[in-house]
Amino acid sequence: MVLSQRQKDELNKAIADYLYSNGFQGALEHFQKEAGMPQELEKKFSGLLEKRWTSVIRLQKKVMDLETKLAEAEEEVNSGAPTRDRRSPGEWIPRPPERYSLNGHRSPITRVVFHPSFSVMVSCSEDATIRVWDYETGDYERTLKGHTDSVQDVAFDSAGKYLVSCSADLSIKIWDFNGFECIKTMMGHDHNVSSVTFMPSGDFVVSSSRDKTIKMWEVATGYCIKTYTGHRDWVRMVRVYQDGSLLASCSNDQTVRVWVTATKECKAELREHEHVVECIAWAPDSAQPAINEAAGTESKSAKRSGPFLLSGSRDKTLKMWDVSVGLCLFTLTGHDNWIRGIVFHPGGKFILSASDDKTIRVWDIQNKRNHKTLLAHPHFVTSIDMHRNAPYVITGSVDQSVKVWECR
Repeated sequence: MVLSQRQKDELNKAIADYLYSNGFQGALEHFQKEAGMPQELEKKFSGLLEKRWTSVIRLQKKVMDLETKLAEAEEEVNSGAPTRDRRSPGEWIPRPPERYSLNGHRSPITRVVFHPSFSVMVSCSEDATIRVWDYETGDYERTLKGHTDSVQDVAFDSAGKYLVSCSADLSIKIWDFNGFECIKTMMGHDHNVSSVTFMPSGDFVVSSSRDKTIKMWEVATGYCIKTYTGHRDWVRMVRVYQDGSLLASCSNDQTVRVWVTATKECKAELREHEHVVECIAWAPDSAQPAINEAAGTESKSAKRSGPFLLSGSRDKTLKMWDVSVGLCLFTLTGHDNWIRGIVFHPGGKFILSASDDKTIRVWDIQNKRNHKTLLAHPHFVTSIDMHRNAPYVITGSVDQSVKVWECR
């Protein structure tokens, strides 16, 4: 017995009280005789045994509840993130360390893009080449050669059948992505061609250049059919709205412009950045609820329908614009250097950005805050892309490497 003499006496008195109060007279007399206890019972022990008994059961229940909670917490810690197993792919974000670091380019990487359907990605570089890699295995597949100067941008058509590239050699090339042959070279810009993209139909290509213009080219003939003028300096990037009705461009003149594709009319000039605007991205439909929330327009009447455009600048900020009214809805600050690449998370809740501060950052749109920062490369990060269906992000850097990041 682990009880002291005093505790034993108290327990005996409590038992005697219990027997007395429940009318077990014979048992009480026997018990008192055998335990050598006085005949009269003390008042202070009345009901004590029941009280102790119920409190023990309460404590047992509490202990069991806490043990269950502890087991849940341990499971959560082991699985990595809060309720990771219940998380939807719409909330997956890149996690360090990178899955692959791919080397082979001999100069800084200028752009990285995923193929829309194959498990390959493409990188282009100042070494005048375009390289094709398998992002699932990390294997190098092939090199496309033809440009004679730094390749500035590459883009796929929606089916992934053709790849278009542009270069400081003033040319735009279209490559058949099945045979990896260059099938067309288009000349017409008077200076470094900095950006290129397909129209949604795939029949036309749009390019922007240091010659301050944006040009539209017909793929079938290779002819330039439209020139958009208005920027006062180098046009860094051009991107097409998903239905093809609008173009957005950004420039060293610190503005973002939105153009009506059909008429060449400049619909809006967005000025609020304080330095060169490096990159732009149209918001997908999936991001509209989060953008409305961030802009503080949850009420039905005030809901904005967009289109929304995001821009990243050398002033270290990202800005979200409502193109229909030409208004900056909010600004994201946090990078410590130029922002060089931006992409929307397909789930619509996040933005990913790449910067000369050597990081990639994940931004929570709804709360307008920096959700996660990854130290991505030992040098400037020049480009970023996120796969629409597979959990992968890729980055390219001045350190000449391409990195593949897994999302979970």
